[in-house]
Amino acid sequence: MRKPVALLFFLISFQLLHAQVQTIKHIINKMYFNKDTSKRGSFILVPVFSSAPETGAEFGGSALYSFYTDTVKKTNVSSVFGYASITTKNQTNVTLNGTWWLPGNSVHISGSVGHLNFPFNFYGIGNATSQASEDRVGEYRFKLSFDAEKKAADNLLLGVVGGAFDYIFDDPNPASIYNTDPEVQGKAGGAGVYLGPSVIFDSRNNNTYTTKGAIVTAYLNIMQGMFENNNYQGGFFNIEYSGFFLLNKQLVLGLDIQEQSLLGGQSPFYLMPTMGSDEMMRGYYNGRFRDRNFLAGQTELRYRITKRFGVVGFAGTGEVFHDAFDAHDLKPDWGAGVRYYFDLQKGLSIRADYGVGEKRPGESRQQGFYIALGEAF
Repeated sequence: MRKPVALLFFLISFQLLHAQVQTIKHIINKMYFNKDTSKRGSFILVPVFSSAPETGAEFGGSALYSFYTDTVKKTNVSSVFGYASITTKNQTNVTLNGTWWLPGNSVHISGSVGHLNFPFNFYGIGNATSQASEDRVGEYRFKLSFDAEKKAADNLLLGVVGGAFDYIFDDPNPASIYNTDPEVQGKAGGAGVYLGPSVIFDSRNNNTYTTKGAIVTAYLNIMQGMFENNNYQGGFFNIEYSGFFLLNKQLVLGLDIQEQSLLGGQSPFYLMPTMGSDEMMRGYYNGRFRDRNFLAGQTELRYRITKRFGVVGFAGTGEVFHDAFDAHDLKPDWGAGVRYYFDLQKGLSIRADYGVGEKRPGESRQQGFYIALGEAF
């Protein structure tokens, strides 16, 4: 009787395993090879893995759920995005954000909440910091933000932005630039809240894969420090223009210009604009250069090889500065990347970009590799 029982157990196990494999294949096909052209919601997972001496191995993942609030009117894609990672040295990074476009793009709402316990490299203040000054600073951060805009005219939305933050920093090295440079204000961090107006002009034909049109976003954060450790009073201004030009059916030229300024008499280093991210000035370590003002621009040529795959080339320039902008201090930026479009109807993609920046005397050239969801701008 043992052989028939064992055989039956094997057959049942095989069927269960086969069903699980088929289910996994169905999920993978639906997430990464979706051919559905309807306006239904879609979901995708992207694993996160990296390694560095100061963090050890970092494991995690990101997830994106995209949907339409209306499938009849011409409405932008809404989405919810989450990111979470943990390192072998017990550092954590958790972020959740979402953006909603109501039917006909009559109302735009977005929000973000994030908790971070992660060190970063600090080099000082200004557009000419030295790699020799590199200092590892511990950071504990909580941020909450939201904005809401209502349609005031064709392509024009007016609204408000608001949020709260709490920063805590730790640097046990008394001889570091972080602890000795008098230009570094707000070393202990601090908590605060902000509120202010926002404006969006949006004439894009699609908010995820744009081929023509433009978007201008501007906001002013009026900030107030909270509790005894932060008496900051000031503001933060941001304005960004992105324009798109269809050169032919497969070729799109994008142009992106951004300016940011910290306002008020105080200059907490953690509120200053920083250069470098996976969206603007790709290739520069985020925070290597920081100051009260930031101005940068980039252009990107996007070629859609097939419905699923595309390539891009980009070039740009930018700088941070305290008071006066100087064109002689602009830093170069260029690179290339590939795109995989996993949701054809919504124009959603996974991108991989390699960016290259300046080479300062005696230092390695600035460079970086990025994997992210969606276009850079």
